[in-house]
Amino acid sequence: MKDPRILAMVLAGGEGSRLHPLTRERSKPSVPFGGRYRIVDFVLANLVNSKIFSIYVLVQYKSQSLIEHIRRSWVLSPILHEHFVTVVPPQMREGPEWFEGTSDAVYQNLRLIEHHVPDLVVVFGADHIYRMDIRQMIDFHLENQADVTVAALPVPLETASAFGVIDADKDGRVRGFLEKPAEPPAMPNDPTRAYASMGNYVFNAKALTAALIEANRLGEKDFGRHILPRLINSDRIYAYDFSSNRVPGVRDYEEQAYWRDVGTLDAYYAAHQDLLGREPRFNLFNPEWRIGSSNYQGPSPRIMEAQISNSVIGSGSLINGGKIRNSILRREVTIEEGVEIDDCIIMDYTTIRRGAHLRRVIVDRYNIIARDERIGFDPTIDVGRFTITESGIVVVPRAPARAVSATGAITRYM
Repeated sequence: MKDPRILAMVLAGGEGSRLHPLTRERSKPSVPFGGRYRIVDFVLANLVNSKIFSIYVLVQYKSQSLIEHIRRSWVLSPILHEHFVTVVPPQMREGPEWFEGTSDAVYQNLRLIEHHVPDLVVVFGADHIYRMDIRQMIDFHLENQADVTVAALPVPLETASAFGVIDADKDGRVRGFLEKPAEPPAMPNDPTRAYASMGNYVFNAKALTAALIEANRLGEKDFGRHILPRLINSDRIYAYDFSSNRVPGVRDYEEQAYWRDVGTLDAYYAAHQDLLGREPRFNLFNPEWRIGSSNYQGPSPRIMEAQISNSVIGSGSLINGGKIRNSILRREVTIEEGVEIDDCIIMDYTTIRRGAHLRRVIVDRYNIIARDERIGFDPTIDVGRFTITESGIVVVPRAPARAVSATGAITRYM
């Protein structure tokens, strides 16, 4: 099949309950990441950089923030009708139910597939931080004359029980899917690792349509748990080894085939640490594989006086003094004199008053941290006011505008 017509369906309806309180007012794909991005930006950038331009984003829980972000940030072309990123909320054409699983979300939008008449449909999640040349996976799919191809991440055998595992032969043909097995099968060419499903798929459009219609008849709702295991005996399903994927511009010092599930607060925090250092594991600056995001037109950050090391400072921020170490500050953050910030993530429009000290803290948007406040030093005090993760990261939730007092204190926590 030469130059196939490709339609992308991005599953962006995740509730992200394990990321609470960051997902208290937004969906998981809409959670900010790095100095200027949202989690959803990474899958959209991978699709666009792979020259896949017909993209539907299926949303559900607390989706307004995500809808507004995509509307402002991902306008591909007002002229080329096949170049679009369009948000699709639940249409409830099949009844009053919302999306009840990954395959159900696509089934409820089967009319969109029928309208575009693609040769291939790529179904990708919006929950992960990674770069991927999806065209390489499509080439693998076509070379093997597959009906379905599943992206597979090699993981150490001893940790594979935490994932949905793919059992494949030496050619990549899938023999089975196992959900968090006690004894996961090893990769055919590496006894120390197993294939974990990444939840990203390439389907022949006809095979997908037939599978979704049958799944609806059987009451099946999920690709990984229901549809793919059933198709093993009737369709050609292959596993694509993600570790073989090569993205242009990735530096030698970076972790090749970097992929992180940021589904917990600790994993989210750890992925931010991967952005820092002289030779970061995941360097966000790659002119050959740009990550699109907000078209925010604010000024460059202003640094009046400060000691800053190994940190990212977002646009529009004002640093009036203090010490900032191993931290990421997003846009329009204000830091006053005497502030000390260590190993923190400070989100947009936050002000940290004079003399405050923060250590291993995630501060969500719009907060004003009071003068001389201490967060991240005494868990017996922090636990009564904030969320604390298993590894001890303190999370200050987003502050509504009405919660900020004229004195600069976070009144809801006082």
